[in-house]
Order: sequence, then C-alpha cells, then structure tokens
Amino acid sequence: MNNTFADRIIQFNTDLEYNKSLPKDFDVLNPYMDNPETMEVMKAFYHKFYNDNCERKFIIGINPSRHGAGVTGVPFTDTKRLESECGIGMKSAYTHEVSSVFMYDMIQQYGGVGKFYSDFYINSPFPLAIVRKSKDGKWVNANYYDDEALFRCVKDYMIETLKKHIALGVDSQKVFVLGKKNATFLQKLNKEAGLFGEMVVLEHPRFIQQYKSKEKELYIDKFLMSFGI
Repeated sequence: MNNTFADRIIQFNTDLEYNKSLPKDFDVLNPYMDNPETMEVMKAFYHKFYNDNCERKFIIGINPSRHGAGVTGVPFTDTKRLESECGIGMKSAYTHEVSSVFMYDMIQQYGGVGKFYSDFYINSPFPLAIVRKSKDGKWVNANYYDDEALFRCVKDYMIETLKKHIALGVDSQKVFVLGKKNATFLQKLNKEAGLFGEMVVLEHPRFIQQYKSKEKELYIDKFLMSFGI
C-alpha cells in the first residue's frame, strides 16, 4: 500500500504506458522511458512537495510538451524552473518552455512553490507527450484534440487516466481546466464518464505568454481569484 500522495503519483508515473493505436504521423513520447534522470528528478519533486496525505485541488492541462514535462516529468515545469524555483537540478537536459514561465510567475504570487503545491496537483488527461510529424519531416508538439482521429484513439485512455488522477487524492467536486478548447473536450468526457462536478475554465499559459503577454498580470490575477486568493 502506497502511503503518501507522493508515493501514489510516483507509482502512477512509473506505470505509464500507451500502447494503443495512433493515426499516421502521430507518436507518443514517454519521458520516463527515454531518460533515466527524468524518473529521478520526478521522484525528487514529488517527495519534496507531496510527501503527505492532504487532498489537493486539481488543475488539468492538455498533454505534456516536449520541453516541459516531456523532459522533467513535472507538469508545466522546464529544467530552468525545476532548478531555480523547486531546487532540483537536471544534468542531462536544459529546456525553456513558455508555459512554465507563466505558471511559475503565478505560483510566486500565490505564495511560492511550497504553498502552491501543498494546495494543487497538476496533470493532464493524456499524461504523455504527443508529437506529430510535420511536412518537412520534423516532429513537433501536438495536442490530443488537434486531430479528430487522434482524439477517438485516445479518448478511452484519457477517461481511465482521469479516474486514476482522482484516485490519487484530488478534489473532484471543483476542478480547474487550462485552455478553452481543452475544456470543450473535457466536458465531453465528463458527460460520458461523470468525473467532475464544477469545471472552472482558465486560459492556457501558453496562449497567455504567446498572445497576451502585455496583459499577463491580469491573467495572473484571474488565476489567483479563481483559486480563492
């Protein structure tokens, strides 16, 4: 029997695999399989911030990016902020991810990483990185909802994943969803599977950083107000 929230998350991440079919030109990356250090820093992060049995509020992203959780194993956390904000260094990779910039600026205003992670758990309905082969043959980030056939392939897996997230010890009565399009698809899953009560929809950090950076402080205020700060 796993004792703490940290133990349950680490077990969940360790057991992660996706071996079902995908449409042509899509692939799934499992950071824990691809880089042994990812497993080590992920364990260090959760032992540091989740080594208790307290319930957390649930923030739901889309799926990890190649440069954020796709490397560190920690949602919305690139290697820069893993070290500077969370105090955990990573030797085998160095990444900068724009969503991570917004999230950690918001976390600072919330009261810092210790306070924030004692209140919140962040993850995604599809917890592994999805990539798509572009016309020039390069692999680029993809979202689970970018392609109708892709969504159909991963839908049942996402429902099962969300049930596992809830079982870790999160409050499912009110959840926070990042990204309006993400929320549209999660509402479909929720209607089918009855996973959550209220869904509070917030703009995705990537959208804010890329298109609304001048209004960033307003969005941070919106997040904090939604969280009851």
